[in-house]
Amino acid sequence: MIRTIAACLALVAVVGAPAGAALKPGDAAPDFTAPASLGGKVFTFSLADSLAKGPVVLYFYPAAFTTGCTLEAHDFAAHIDDYKALGATVIGVSVDPIDKLQKFSVSECRSKFPVASDGDKKISTAYDAVLKAGDAQVADRTSYVIAKDGKVVYAYHSLDYSKHVANTLDALKTLEGASPAPSP
Repeated sequence: MIRTIAACLALVAVVGAPAGAALKPGDAAPDFTAPASLGGKVFTFSLADSLAKGPVVLYFYPAAFTTGCTLEAHDFAAHIDDYKALGATVIGVSVDPIDKLQKFSVSECRSKFPVASDGDKKISTAYDAVLKAGDAQVADRTSYVIAKDGKVVYAYHSLDYSKHVANTLDALKTLEGASPAPSP
């Protein structure tokens, strides 16, 4: 009986523990382009083009208009000026179709940052951010901070949306502090 209970507890600990993001600090971030929407306008988002301007916060979320994803989008939108002050671009990615994201980008992202469609799950797969939800697969809630050189400097995985913004902002501040001072 005690062995059975111990075995069950061990299984719960393994199954219930959140998986870590596959990409680790120092890994090269897979490049991608994807249809995206900002303020309801569709365009092609390019990671390489965004990295040429500065660091990128790439966050994956399960589905537009769900409670946690809506609250997370509101949080990113509320802090977009903090990201801009750190020279960073924010891009959200889900497997939702672009027409759904056009609406989400206006209402929940408040036209502050783009969201991209990963309908074929190639981006989510490359970043190990795929979550099996019943019979479907959606993007798993995972955030990355990618430095201008294309290297991952921070990775965070948690289905709880509440710390993704604070953690990525802290990672950007650390990255900024590690950068050499500009020449006078």
